[in-house]
Amino acid sequence: MSTLQLNPEILTRNGEKMFAVIPYDEYLKLEERIEDVQDLIDLRQAREENKGEPGIPIEDVLKKYDLSGA
Repeated sequence: MSTLQLNPEILTRNGEKMFAVIPYDEYLKLEERIEDVQDLIDLRQAREENKGEPGIPIEDVLKKYDLSGA
């Protein structure tokens, strides 16, 4: 993963930092990165829960769900 560069505009009230506003394209990249991290967390959890269970070859999964032509 590449480094995510954020360029926030900091909004203050009475000299106290209250909000960080980022450009929309940066927001979308940040949202995508958060989803990627959540997917990784879910994958690690699934691997831990299924530790020691036999795996299923991808060819069998594709055949079972008729995805061989996809």
